[in-house]
Amino acid sequence: MARVFVLGNAAFDVVLTLPRLPLHGETLIAERAARAPGGKGLNQAVVAARAGASAGVEVLFCAPLGKDASGDEVAAALATEPFAQLMLPRLDRPTDMSTVMVLPGAENSIVSTGDCAAALDEPAAATFAGRAGPDDWLLLQGNLSAATTHAAIRAAAANGASVMLNTAPLWWSAEAMVADCTVVVANRGEAMALTAQSAPADAAARLHRVGARLAIVTVGADGCFTAGSTGARHWPAPAVIARDTTGCGDAFCGMLVVALACRAPLDAAIGAAQHAAAIAAGRMGAYASLPTIEALTMADRHWAGARDDHTVGISS
Repeated sequence: MARVFVLGNAAFDVVLTLPRLPLHGETLIAERAARAPGGKGLNQAVVAARAGASAGVEVLFCAPLGKDASGDEVAAALATEPFAQLMLPRLDRPTDMSTVMVLPGAENSIVSTGDCAAALDEPAAATFAGRAGPDDWLLLQGNLSAATTHAAIRAAAANGASVMLNTAPLWWSAEAMVADCTVVVANRGEAMALTAQSAPADAAARLHRVGARLAIVTVGADGCFTAGSTGARHWPAPAVIARDTTGCGDAFCGMLVVALACRAPLDAAIGAAQHAAAIAAGRMGAYASLPTIEALTMADRHWAGARDDHTVGISS
């Protein structure tokens, strides 16, 4: 049975709903506020675990936390999720946090700290990722340091595991890592920064040419563009009334990696991932908006009975 190893960050989110962003020197009163576990690594791991619980895929998650009350709260929340294993090393740093500002029209702006995530060292990451075998997947984001991320990618790839890298947040150059990845997922802005290509289709093609077996560039309500061994394609997104787009990309990645671990054909895997992202877009918050196990069971139907020995668009 395939397993999914998720290595990334875990943080504490403060979500503020605002009429607009504050001007320089201005103080705004939020229309509402909420607190919840967060971080791209945590969000993607939770969606993967919930999807895995439905699809019969074990999900293991490793993320550093601080030795503080916020870390305790995040750890307690994760303990309620259907992970096969949790590894939450407690470091002598404050647990990372994010302030999420949600604006009318469902768009958001996010400011995050990353000292705790960046402190996870290369040996710890390589040890965790090195447990992944030829049937397994490793899912990473950009919150850890570049050296730690690359060490994990190399350790997993050395054992024949497949690697998915979501390039958000893009605060170091990921170009050297792309060639070692099975799948690279980037949003429009990240893809342009990585490839100097303004058109999403061209950016996906460039990421594929430099080594990613499958490159995916997400473009929000316009869906995503892919480039792989079977060519390029645009995948329109399902229609949804968006309330808050926070967590949509994480729902997409968490669902996608489980679908691919199940050897779903690419059209079924993308469909399931877009279904999960649409659920998140229709709800407020990040952690609170992540699809439930029941909702992801519906997403599983995108690939039910359609597993394949070679996932279309990824095979070399």
